[in-house]
Amino acid sequence: MTASLGHARLVLLLMFTSSICYSDQLSSSQAQNLLRIQGLLNYPSELSSWNNNTDFCNTEPTPSVTVICYEDSITQLHIIGERGAPPLPRNFSIESFLTTLVRLPNIKVLTLVSLGMRGQLPSKISRLGSLEILNISSNFFHGAIPQEVSSLRNLRTLILDENLFQDRVPDGISKLSLLAVLSVRKNKLNGSLPESLGKLENLRVLDLSHNKLSGEVPDIRSLRHLQVLELEDNLLGPQFPNIGSNTLVTLILRKNKFMSGIPEKVNTFNHLQRLDISFNRFIGRFQSSLLSLPSITYLNIEGNKFTGMLSETMSCNPQLELVDLTANLLTGRLPSCLHYEPKTRIVSYARNCLVGEDESQHPVSFCRNEALAVGIVPDHHKSKQHSKTALALSMSAGIVGVTIVAVIVFLTVRRVHTKRMVKSPSTRLIQENASVGYTSKFLQDARYISQAMKLGALGVPAYRNFSLKDIEDATNNFDTSTLLSEGSYNQMYKGELRDGSLIAIRCHHMNRRDNSQSYMNHLEILSKLRHQHLVSALGHCFDYHLDDSSVSRIFLVFEYAPNGTLRDWISERRDNQMLTWSQRIAAAIGVAKGIQFLHSGIVPGVFSNKLKITDILLDLNLVAKISSHNLPLLTEYVGKVGSQISSIGSKEVDSTARIASQEKSDIYDVGVILLEIIVGKHINENDEVDIFRHQLEASTTAAIAAPNCVVDPGVQDSYGDESLKTVMQICSRVAILSKYSTSTFTNDCLIAADFR
Repeated sequence: MTASLGHARLVLLLMFTSSICYSDQLSSSQAQNLLRIQGLLNYPSELSSWNNNTDFCNTEPTPSVTVICYEDSITQLHIIGERGAPPLPRNFSIESFLTTLVRLPNIKVLTLVSLGMRGQLPSKISRLGSLEILNISSNFFHGAIPQEVSSLRNLRTLILDENLFQDRVPDGISKLSLLAVLSVRKNKLNGSLPESLGKLENLRVLDLSHNKLSGEVPDIRSLRHLQVLELEDNLLGPQFPNIGSNTLVTLILRKNKFMSGIPEKVNTFNHLQRLDISFNRFIGRFQSSLLSLPSITYLNIEGNKFTGMLSETMSCNPQLELVDLTANLLTGRLPSCLHYEPKTRIVSYARNCLVGEDESQHPVSFCRNEALAVGIVPDHHKSKQHSKTALALSMSAGIVGVTIVAVIVFLTVRRVHTKRMVKSPSTRLIQENASVGYTSKFLQDARYISQAMKLGALGVPAYRNFSLKDIEDATNNFDTSTLLSEGSYNQMYKGELRDGSLIAIRCHHMNRRDNSQSYMNHLEILSKLRHQHLVSALGHCFDYHLDDSSVSRIFLVFEYAPNGTLRDWISERRDNQMLTWSQRIAAAIGVAKGIQFLHSGIVPGVFSNKLKITDILLDLNLVAKISSHNLPLLTEYVGKVGSQISSIGSKEVDSTARIASQEKSDIYDVGVILLEIIVGKHINENDEVDIFRHQLEASTTAAIAAPNCVVDPGVQDSYGDESLKTVMQICSRVAILSKYSTSTFTNDCLIAADFR
C-alpha cells in the first residue's frame, strides 16, 4: 500500500504546498550552496537556469525542482529527475554533495529522487539534524544504511525505496521516536529484522517489501497506529506476524515463507481493506469470515494450502473488488455473492476442489489427500473416508506406511478427544445497571454491550472504514449544496453513497497537537454505540497532513434522518403536518429506550447528555433517534465533553451518588421533551418548564376536562384519559427528581402507550 499512500504522489504534493518565500532575498552563502549542488548534479535540465542572479526563494516551482524558504533559510529542497535515470559519472562524489547539504542547517524536507546518485550514504547525514522528511528513492545508493540515520531525531518520514542498500535494517532505527513512515522497498536488505522495530510507537506505514529479509517478524503489537504493513517478496516466516493494531488498512505478506494459520484476531480488523497472503505455505482452515470484513475490498490467498468447505450461502462484503482463492484445497461450492461480475469484481478460484464451476478444478479426493500429506487433520465427521484413503496408501507403502497411518490415527483420536474435553468459554454478561466497582483499567478496556441491549441494534448497518474518495464522491467533492451546517471546527454535509443510501458526514478539523490515541479511543466507543433509537455512526475516514502524516481531518459518517427534528413535528408544524398522539408517545418511548441504552446498555454508561427536543431526529418512518451523545467527537470540537468519558483511564470510576445524579439529569431532560410533546409549544427555559408543569399538576386535580386546556389542541380527542393521565404523572415525577431510573421511565411510557 505504499503505492496507495502514494509516496511519489506525497512528494509531488509536498513540492506544491508553498511557493511563497518569507524573505526578500536568500542569504548569499546558501545561494552559493545551491549553485554548488547544481555543479555536482548538472541534472535535471531545470537546474541549468540557476545562476548568481537567481532569486531562489521566489522561483516558480516545477515538477522537477522546488526551493522553499523561510526568512533567510532554505527549509525544503526538492529535485526530481526522470524515472530510470542512469547513474551519475563515476567521478560524482556523494561525500562532497552531502557536505554541501550540511551547509543548509535549517532544511526540514529533502527530496532527491531519480537523480542517478551513487555511492554509500555517508555517516555525516547525521548533521542534518532539522530533517523531518527524507526521500532519496530511485537512486543507486549501496552498502549498509548508516547507523547515524538514527541521530535524526526529528525525522517523521524516511523513504529509501528502489536503491541497492544491503545488510540489515539498523537496530538504532528505534531511536526515531517520531517516525511515522518507514519505507525501504526494492533494495537488497538481508538478515533478520531488529526487535527494536516494535518500539516505533508512532509508526503508521512500514514497507520492507522486495528485499531478502528472513526469520520471524518481530513482535509489533505496540504499534497501535500502524495502518500499512507491506512485507512482500522476502523470506520471512514461518509464524504469522504478531500484530496488535486493529487500525490496519493494508496487510501484504505475499511471497514469503509463512506456514502457520491465520490468527482469529485478523477477523477483528474492521478497517482492513487489502489483505494479500498469496504464495506462502499457509495451512489450516480458510476463515470465510474474511470475505465479510466491514472494509475489505481486496483479498488474495492464492498458492497456499487452505482447506475448508465453502457454501453458496456464505456472505461477503459488497465492496469487494478482487478475490483470489486460486490453488488451495477448498471444497464445496463457491459462495453466490462471489459469482463473477465483470464491472465491479474480479474473482479467481481455479485449482481447488469446488463443484459446479467451469474453471479447472481437482476432484474432491485430491484436496483430501493433499491435506493429509501436509499434516492437516481432517474434520471428525469426514474421518471415515479419510481413514480409508490413508489405509489404501499404507497397504501399498508397506511397514513404513502402516506406521504413518498409526501415527495419524493416534493424533486424530487425541485431537478429537481434546476438543470434547475443552469447554466453550462462557459468554461474558454485563449487568445492565453496572456503574460502580470497576477499576480504571477495566473501564479503559471496557465498552462492552450487554446481551439484552444488542437486540436494539438490529437493522443498523455495519460500522466500517470509508476512504476519502468515498466521502468526496458522496458529497460531490464537498459541493456547497451538500453543506448542512458549519461551526468553528467542523462542518456537516449531506451525502449519498453509491448504493443510493443517504448519509450525514461531519468533518472535524484536528490540531497537530491532538493525541491520536485519544480520538482512536473515541472512535472505538462510537463504533459500539449502535441502537435503533440512536443516530448511529456508520463509519469514519481519516485525512492526513502531507508533511508529517498526522491526522488533519476526521470524517464521521452517520445515518441520515430526512424528517428533521421532533420539534419540527410538534411545535413548528413541519409542512403543516404534526404527529398524532400515538406517534408522539411512540417518539417518547424511543427517546427513553435510547437513553436507557446509553445508561445501561454499554459499560461504563454514557451520562450527562444534555438532550433537547432539537437533538431528536425522525427517520423516514418517523422513528425517533437521539443525535447528540456525550462524546467529544460528536460535539462542537470537544464541546459537550462529560467528565465520565474524558476521565476514563486517568481517574477511578464515579461514585454511586454521582452516577445517580447524572442519570437523573438525563431523565429530567427527557421529561422536558415529553412536556413539549404534550403542550405543543416551545420550551426553552427552566421558568417555562415550571409554568407548564404547574399547569399540568393543577389540571390533574381539577375536572376531567381541565387537562384539555393544557394539551396541544392539535391532538385533543385523539388520546385516552388514562394515557394522558399517565403521561402527566411521568412529567410530575421527573420534575421533582424522585428515585426514577431509565428503566422505570421507559416502562411508564409503555404503560401510557397501552392506554392510548
